[in-house]
Amino acid sequence: MVVGRLNRTQFELIDGILLLDKPAGMTSNQALQRVRRLLAARKAGHTGSLDPSATGMLPLCFGEATKVCQYLLAADKTYRVSARLGIATDTGDADGAEIARADVPELSGERWSAILASFIGQSLQVPPMYSALKQGGKRLYELAREGQTVEREPRPICVTAISLLENSGTRLVFRVRCSKGTYVRSLVEDIAEKAGTCAHTARLHREGVGDFDASAMLDLSTVERLAAEDRRALIARLLPPDVALAGLPPVRLTAASGRFVAGQVIPGIGTDLTGLVRVYGSDEVFLGVGEVSAAGDLAPRRVFQVASGQIGVADRRIVASR
Repeated sequence: MVVGRLNRTQFELIDGILLLDKPAGMTSNQALQRVRRLLAARKAGHTGSLDPSATGMLPLCFGEATKVCQYLLAADKTYRVSARLGIATDTGDADGAEIARADVPELSGERWSAILASFIGQSLQVPPMYSALKQGGKRLYELAREGQTVEREPRPICVTAISLLENSGTRLVFRVRCSKGTYVRSLVEDIAEKAGTCAHTARLHREGVGDFDASAMLDLSTVERLAAEDRRALIARLLPPDVALAGLPPVRLTAASGRFVAGQVIPGIGTDLTGLVRVYGSDEVFLGVGEVSAAGDLAPRRVFQVASGQIGVADRRIVASR
């Protein structure tokens, strides 16, 4: 489907989150720009990049919802991982060139489960050379393509859950929930090394980001179809921004909503909560993210506003283009 060129006046202020099931062969930014044009959304951003060969959940944020990107970046991610045992590649995935082979030991499902379980918890992981991290002003993958290998500082990661789904010959499939900054390709290599072989990631599918429901994902073909049939129907499928903040406890202001939106600290709000919270007005309108001090004062950290000055808990409105 070819989308005609839109000029600036044809883009609208649209607020909400679309959970895209990203296809393989497309960068995260290419996916974002594609959907942005289908929605004709003026402001857009994505969170938690996926490699071009990877598929699965890519939260695309539009309008005011771009303010939640920083919180989604910190969220745990859940992946379904298919590994090819016995062959290592320079990139750690199926797109790379073969660099090593090793025999694959015959291990029972119980033994594989035990090996996987040993990776639960906090650890230090060395980032792969084929990554977007910078060293000396250059991306590591740029140095790797020049044939260079440089020392990389290990980075703290946390695996909160990991489970075996399938093991058969050279095929190993598992599900893992891990912290931000975890390189699954490196995790696969480390798992294989512990099993006495080598491996690369054959397929990577992200099933979840934070608390998002995977059933809300839309594949690109569905997005294109909805945009062609009725763009308003596509916009109606967007999730409200506060859905991304389900992990924060809610606070409801019976008064002083206007002061919060204006960026003022609200003293003594009468809650035992401390730290970051979701803030709603008395009419259940989502106002933004605040932080409650030990003294019970509420300070605005991210205020959410559209042209009307409000975003509803389940609001999926288009705001008229200015």
